[in-house]
Amino acid sequence: MRKAETQTKDEFLEKLSVGRFIIYFGADWCRECQYIRSKLPAIENNFSQYRFIKVDRDDNTQLCLDLNIRGLPSFLAFNNGQEIGRFVNGDLKTQPEIESWIRHLK
Repeated sequence: MRKAETQTKDEFLEKLSVGRFIIYFGADWCRECQYIRSKLPAIENNFSQYRFIKVDRDDNTQLCLDLNIRGLPSFLAFNNGQEIGRFVNGDLKTQPEIESWIRHLK
């Protein structure tokens, strides 16, 4: 999973303009993020049609606010620059829940 550098919303969305992406929003201090972090490589392997990017909430606070990311861990999906799905809340997420969400993206 590639880590996103600090950037504005416009800069970030420009990088997502071509291709399919799953964006993971997390933070080192987040207990729920620590739980799912070890499962992310397997999720990434199961969905090779997507490029996965990690956004550190502490490094990108304004971006998270602009994208209405209010809880961690959270996930957004993009296809050619268009948002196609969100799994955004502060609840603990399991690998099966995340994979089910990805499978149901259009």
